[in-house]
Amino acid sequence: MTQKIHVIGASGRSGLAVSRALAARGASVVPVVRNPARWRPIAGSEAPRIADLTDPRALAEAIGDAQAVISCAHARHIGAILTATQARRLAFLGSTRRFTRWPDLHGDGVIAGEAALRSSGRAGVLLHPTMIYGAAGEDNVRRLAALLRRLPVVPLPGGGRALVQPVYQDDVTQALCAVIERDWSGPQSFVIAGPEAMPYRDFVAAVARAAGLRRPRFVGVPAAALIAASPLTLLPGLPRIRGAEIRRLLEDKAFDIAPARAAFGFAPISLAQGLASTFRPDAP
Repeated sequence: MTQKIHVIGASGRSGLAVSRALAARGASVVPVVRNPARWRPIAGSEAPRIADLTDPRALAEAIGDAQAVISCAHARHIGAILTATQARRLAFLGSTRRFTRWPDLHGDGVIAGEAALRSSGRAGVLLHPTMIYGAAGEDNVRRLAALLRRLPVVPLPGGGRALVQPVYQDDVTQALCAVIERDWSGPQSFVIAGPEAMPYRDFVAAVARAAGLRRPRFVGVPAAALIAASPLTLLPGLPRIRGAEIRRLLEDKAFDIAPARAAFGFAPISLAQGLASTFRPDAP
């Protein structure tokens, strides 16, 4: 394991997970955070370095001496990170939102970050995960389970036939650890996702089963009607569902992970295994 690794966004869900994994592998972790109050020290970590990624001077002071950098911050900051460090090994976290056909500021930022990496010619890897679940405090499958507990029927745009391919947090963490250990030739990008895609309604049913709930009753509803009703999810006791999230449920999100398998041995666990660990973390 590389001896010292700067982790940008170390206090976030993915950043904290990868920091702990690196420390467990014997690396010295240098956490780079915006708010030091959110950082909880872990064994094997140095004192946090404070940097707002929009402040070039602060960022350069935080990572200017880095030899290896993992960034779990939004990919729109890739250009600024490349300017601030000449680190030999670089790994960035993007998102498959870059492939959405809908207007999406998050996805546009990922596209801009990937363009910055490619135009730099620097050796580094950008990983595009699908929906990540299973992290401490994540609000994807847990929020969905909370919604399923309250709904007598589950309205799904397009009947829930669009494909999804969620990826477990530990698999994302292991992928970041794997790519930072290699010397790469030029800029690279890979999609990381679960082992297989499935219709969204099957994903919802799997979440219900893992959470110990009855099998949901589904009803197909036009997306426009659900988007119009989305402000109602601001009511107390209901998880918030945004109109943009509903639109994205109409898109197939199925990806080929063979390139990641071949390049760095990416081997994600099944959805059933990941959900079992999410809802019953102490289960054998």
